[in-house]
This record gives sequence, structure tokens and C-alpha cells, in this order.
Amino acid sequence: MKYIILIIAIAAFTSIILGFTLDVDYANKLVGFGVMSLFFIVFPLFAYYRWKDKDIKDYMITKENLDKMRENQKKHKY
Repeated sequence: MKYIILIIAIAAFTSIILGFTLDVDYANKLVGFGVMSLFFIVFPLFAYYRWKDKDIKDYMITKENLDKMRENQKKHKY
């Protein structure tokens, strides 16, 4: 999965760069397809890949997590 994301990202950036540097009729389409592939393919795949085994409750602000943060803050005060 990591390599698929990397290959698609490289292809998207290449498309964007070629769209800006080449003097062809479809240069704007190259830039557009590159940007669309980044936002609609690469970023969601990357987010899924990084978050698939994580517990979302660890990152939410709940009463328990606030209590843990306050305890840690009290322990680390000088």
C-alpha cells in the first residue's frame, strides 16, 4: 500500500510539473488531473493507511483524556 501511494503521488507531481513546463494545448488538464489525483486518491489512501489500526477514542477529547492530561501536567510541573 505504501508503494502504491508513493507511485501515484510521484505521478501526480510529475503531471503537475509537466503541465507547468510543457507548452502544449492540454497543459491545464495535466495540472488539473495531477491536483485531482492528489486530493481524491493520494490523500484519502494515505489517511486510511496511517489510521487503519488506530483507536479514534485515543485522539478525542473526553472526560477521561482530560483527566489524564491534567495528571500528566501536574507531574511535569517544575
